[in-house]
Amino acid sequence: MKNDRHFLEQLSLRFPTADDAAAEVIRLSSMLDLPKGTEHFISDVHGEADLFLHILHSGSGSIRKKIAEELEELSEQERRELAALIYYPSETLARPHTAAWRLGSIYNLVRVSRRLSSKYPREAVRKHLPKKYAPLIEELLTEREEVRDKEAYYRGILNAIEATGQSDAFLSALSVLIRRLAVDRIHILGDLYDRGPGAHMILDALSGFDNVDIQWGNHDVCWIGAAAGSLVCAASVVRNSIKYGNFQTLETGYGLNLLPLARFALEAYADDPCERFAITGNRGYKPFDPDMDRKMHKAISVILFKLEGQLAMRRPEFGLEGRLLLDKLDLSAGTVTIDGKKYPLADRNLPTVDARDPYRLSPAEQKVAERLKDSFLCSEKLKRHTDFLLSHGSMYAVCNGNLLYHGCVPLTEQGELRSVTLGGKRLRGRVLFDALDSWVRRSVYLPECQERDYARDVMWFLWASEASPLYGKERMAVFERYFVDDEGVVRERPNPYYAHLDDPATVEAILREFGLKGGHIINGHVPVRLKKGERPVHCGGKLLMIDGGMSESYRSETGIAGYTLVSNSYGLRLVAHAPFLSREDAVSGERRENPVSEMVEEYPRRLLVRDTDEGKRMSLCIEELYELLDAYRSGLVREKHR
Repeated sequence: MKNDRHFLEQLSLRFPTADDAAAEVIRLSSMLDLPKGTEHFISDVHGEADLFLHILHSGSGSIRKKIAEELEELSEQERRELAALIYYPSETLARPHTAAWRLGSIYNLVRVSRRLSSKYPREAVRKHLPKKYAPLIEELLTEREEVRDKEAYYRGILNAIEATGQSDAFLSALSVLIRRLAVDRIHILGDLYDRGPGAHMILDALSGFDNVDIQWGNHDVCWIGAAAGSLVCAASVVRNSIKYGNFQTLETGYGLNLLPLARFALEAYADDPCERFAITGNRGYKPFDPDMDRKMHKAISVILFKLEGQLAMRRPEFGLEGRLLLDKLDLSAGTVTIDGKKYPLADRNLPTVDARDPYRLSPAEQKVAERLKDSFLCSEKLKRHTDFLLSHGSMYAVCNGNLLYHGCVPLTEQGELRSVTLGGKRLRGRVLFDALDSWVRRSVYLPECQERDYARDVMWFLWASEASPLYGKERMAVFERYFVDDEGVVRERPNPYYAHLDDPATVEAILREFGLKGGHIINGHVPVRLKKGERPVHCGGKLLMIDGGMSESYRSETGIAGYTLVSNSYGLRLVAHAPFLSREDAVSGERRENPVSEMVEEYPRRLLVRDTDEGKRMSLCIEELYELLDAYRSGLVREKHR
């Protein structure tokens, strides 16, 4: 960059005088030696809105720790009550409280806010201040050395807040500020959708954060595909949601119209009890008509199997020929042939499957599929959330020495990078991830054309293919689970990646493939079955799998309700969460919040902003500004005085 006059001229437009450039050098330099911000890594949320929002509000337990450090004089019960106020101010303030309690709470919240804000530059804190109270909060957070009687000074401010009836609103504003300051950056390692009923609420909450990134999971890309107009992705999303009784996300969250499916299901499967299609259910599932729900479940599943078969034949390079099972049915004999072996059918009532053309949708099924597609395309809220997933998301991320992705890097049995054919090209490793990232975006943003059709089909590859980095299993045995009673045929063998988690050579090779020397791999996707002795930490701490079963359906295997990996200036810490009961339980102050915390790595020295990726960018900017200063002083570039 030395003597690049054009670059320096462009830089001078932002900093038109030497004083402007010098001021920016000072500002950036002052930030480099602040402690590194706290990052939280969370994976496989699966629509568990109440639990996820509690984790966000509590800072994965870090806020309770800050309260204990700053307010040692409070009793344990008082600390729990203050934490409840921070997490859920509206619910807490709806209870009766004295003026003295409100004044004391404001004072305590100011102290906690001051402690958390101490590691941020003032301009970063200002970004989080509510406009209405920004000057007042900044006044309270700033030490005033010239004030002799500080207690009386602050007491006067607090009394004025109470006297003007602003105490509740002010308490809420301070609580939100504390929550924002507790976590500098949030990394979501995929699978925000499905199983739980609140994915739309989770995305609403994440949209309010400035510093969040998402590494897509296979459930996320299936929803993106549905929003982009993929019939097969739309059918899969609806099937998955109905299976778990998750009508709330479909109907209340996104306003999707399920009436055409319901009418068709009641006609096509009128006398069929659909016992194999029972609803798994979640806490939010309150059936109006369980029989109708089962019929809808079966109807959309059969539509899905047909659409999946059409795609498998349309895109042979995806390697999905194992999903061509409808033509292997012998309904008269009541069997299906899978991998060359015949199995008895547990359910042989498939009235819409034509043996002469088994993958063709009936006219009624075609109408249902098209109506569902239109419903997805017309949902404004889903479009907003899809745009957010694309603007803040990617197939992988490299951040502060960590490689983040949802599932796996496809490998051969020998641990080598596996090649995959997409778009006529052989791809593997980072090149494969980059190409898939591009296909995801093209599925949404390209005008209608053959390339966009292919991109939409790639979304199904990502959802279900053995070679997908987001799925990474031998097969997605959905058909087999419904129609075959044989444990062997429903087993989904994982990609060899999972056999190499503790192999240093493989882990280091993957890190090098993505441009890292050392560092950590952090991913989720496969729940860590603690009850069976599995551990989230692999390869001496180089690889961390942080799917701890946030989804209710996995907790019987994991024994916990999810992980947060916390990276702060001192090291890496893994926090295991207990199931979340209710907001009422948290607000009562009776909830004893003791998440289990385990230190994964302790840094030899406290990390500073200068050690982070952002710090390196700031250091480069400082170098460039010094060159601009030299150019101003030498006359190479002239100052632009206003």
